[in-house]
Amino acid sequence: MARVVSGKPAVEDAPLDTSLRPHTLADFTGQEQIKENLGIAIAAARARGESLDHVLLYGPPGLGKTTLAYIIAAEVGVNIRMTSGPAIERTGDLAAILTNLKAGDILFIDEIHRLSRVVEEILYPAMEDYALDIIIGKGPGARSLRLNLPKFTLIGATTRYALLSPPLRDRFGSVYRLDFYDPQSIEKIIKRSAQILQVEAEAEGLKEIACRARGTPRVANRLLRRVRDYAQVMADGIITKKAALEALAKLQVDAIGLDDVDHKLLHTIIDKFGGGPVGLETIAASISEESDTIMDVYEPYLLQLGFLERTPRGRLATPLAYQHLGIPYHKEKNNNQPSLL
Repeated sequence: MARVVSGKPAVEDAPLDTSLRPHTLADFTGQEQIKENLGIAIAAARARGESLDHVLLYGPPGLGKTTLAYIIAAEVGVNIRMTSGPAIERTGDLAAILTNLKAGDILFIDEIHRLSRVVEEILYPAMEDYALDIIIGKGPGARSLRLNLPKFTLIGATTRYALLSPPLRDRFGSVYRLDFYDPQSIEKIIKRSAQILQVEAEAEGLKEIACRARGTPRVANRLLRRVRDYAQVMADGIITKKAALEALAKLQVDAIGLDDVDHKLLHTIIDKFGGGPVGLETIAASISEESDTIMDVYEPYLLQLGFLERTPRGRLATPLAYQHLGIPYHKEKNNNQPSLL
């Protein structure tokens, strides 16, 4: 079962994600600096009658990268083609997609860091020269054929910016990092979602959900739906503060959005390894999780809260983590712990 506070998309999210997704920059809440810069770039491109520069969006999952891609297409007034890095297995797959684009169209590649190097090489001239180089034949008789492509805009999205190769990163004209949202922005988002879902919700009830949404709109909307279900059965369908607190307690989501998995990770570092430093692989083995999952899914929010530190010697639990868990922190004792890498 997927974690309710995970920013990664779940099967249950798909039907409602489209209906809850804003369709214009004006309706998009948060990420103000990105919205302003995108608005200027879009207006300038439309005034010149040109396609928008290639755009790279990166940040933790669930913050609105896909939503922004749809909004850009709507604001520019062009079609958008969606795909993902893992779905493009061969160069022929990418060639088929590119040759079917029309002038000004947007190609959105999610998880672009997972493109194979061979496919990536084909993408370079497509982004830079709007041309596709195809090799016909094999051996000494092979020859290269260059096909001209219509001018298009590539929007790439990734949660692992560091895994993008420098040549690919350098070909994006605009690069934007999406940050976690503040509780006030999350409240606005779920208030709008509640209206779309036709759910009666009190301000205090929405505030409790927003505080536990980990600064992530996808998590906020997922919690809203779970609390709505509880309220319909136990509270006459109204999301009050009391109903929200009871529902969130049953979901095992604490006051700042940590669930049992987060508590398990922090307790492992503190109880088993004296607060750290401890290596990522050691933590992964101790809680039976993949190291990539810990780094991409669990750690970003804990780092944002200041509960974890990444040091050259390993992960370290901070005094704030001890305080939240109600565990006494002894500075000298914790600073003398051995490194486990």
